[in-house]
Amino acid sequence: MTITPVEAGKRAGLWALPAYGVLLGLSTVTHQPSVDDFDAYARYVTTDVFLVSHLGASVLGTSLAVLGATAVTALLVHGRAARAAIAGLVLTVLANVFLAAAFGSAAFVQPGIGRAHLDGVAGMPDLNADTAYGPALFATALSATFLLIVAAVVLGTAIARTSRQLRWYGVGYAVLIAVFALSGFFLQPVQPWSGFALAAVTAALAMRLPRIVTAHA
Repeated sequence: MTITPVEAGKRAGLWALPAYGVLLGLSTVTHQPSVDDFDAYARYVTTDVFLVSHLGASVLGTSLAVLGATAVTALLVHGRAARAAIAGLVLTVLANVFLAAAFGSAAFVQPGIGRAHLDGVAGMPDLNADTAYGPALFATALSATFLLIVAAVVLGTAIARTSRQLRWYGVGYAVLIAVFALSGFFLQPVQPWSGFALAAVTAALAMRLPRIVTAHA
């Protein structure tokens, strides 16, 4: 069977999800110290690792998450789980746009505050608490994280409902994104491994989903 350019684009887009998982894992191999030790915190947020992690992994990762979810939905949109897939895509886009805003804010605000503190400028912990750790950013990040988990469950359900052969890929997608998001708050050593596990599951999905959808067409 000849693969059209549109179908080739859908299949290529699926590989954005494994790349997303790898970036999630890499971006959480290290974690910034608590603001309670503001000297250590300031030293960490002024490193290249911090900046690359936020811009090169987290912000880019949100873009890949949207591209991957779009490719999945494009393949499922004519199947029996079309409505769930579309709902999952919409939620994924919303969650990742707000997460990108939070990551971008951290990438640009925290290093400046950290450098000022290390240079001896007074009042940086209070400024940090009002901006980089302010209530507006916390509300944005927490609500977007919750929305990301809901989006993963909805899109994962759509994948699982498409075929019995895809059931565990859908479950894995939903569970691993939830574990990644929650472990950042409660069990940080688990976080990078959940990202790498997501990469493995979605790589397998990228290989199997087009064939299974084609077989059921």
